[in-house]
Amino acid sequence: MQAFRVWGDVYIVGGPAISHPLDCCVYLINTGKLILIDAGTGNSFSLLINNIRRLGLIPENLAFIIATHRHIDHVGGLAEFKQVYNVKTIAHELDADAIESGQGVGAEFYGIKYHPCSIDIRLTENETELNLGKHTLKILHIPGHTSGSLAIYLDIGSKRVLFGQDLHGPYETVFGGDVCQAIVSLRKLLELNADILCEGHYGICQPATEVSQYIKDYLNLLERRTFR
Repeated sequence: MQAFRVWGDVYIVGGPAISHPLDCCVYLINTGKLILIDAGTGNSFSLLINNIRRLGLIPENLAFIIATHRHIDHVGGLAEFKQVYNVKTIAHELDADAIESGQGVGAEFYGIKYHPCSIDIRLTENETELNLGKHTLKILHIPGHTSGSLAIYLDIGSKRVLFGQDLHGPYETVFGGDVCQAIVSLRKLLELNADILCEGHYGICQPATEVSQYIKDYLNLLERRTFR
């Protein structure tokens, strides 16, 4: 499987079938500058760069990486991207310390050496708007998978694209999860009425009816677990 355009200026450049079996799905937004959503485990830096080039885009235009949460399959590649391309890193303050220290990224579950990375922009609000070139990104704090989990969405043409990170979970406390917070967060994401979901491990879900059902399935599962 190869990297491909999802919709408009949104691409998928990494994931288990695209870059490395342990990688999360890595997405890219072209706003004039290039914005990465997550960075994989760190085992596939060269592959991610090659995938960006194959799409006709220029890695030297990489400007920001938004880390959706602190787990190593999403942040393991941050340090190398920062070192090579001087990208600015963005994360929620509740996960930033773990990303910077390596304590709590889950490297022990993957058997991968983690290279800590400094965070340039620590988000603190429930919703942050970033005006980056020709697109405005809205970043939501959605605790549940981890305390500092983020989702990003933007409107391109007639469609709303949601980068929902690991909506499937897990939501276990051992991984930094909280089921009650996750229920609130999933309800919030459902209200966005997204047309395309770029999920953290399961790839692309569309159209809007499928996105809604995907979120509802996990929401219902958690509600049954909590309120039974």
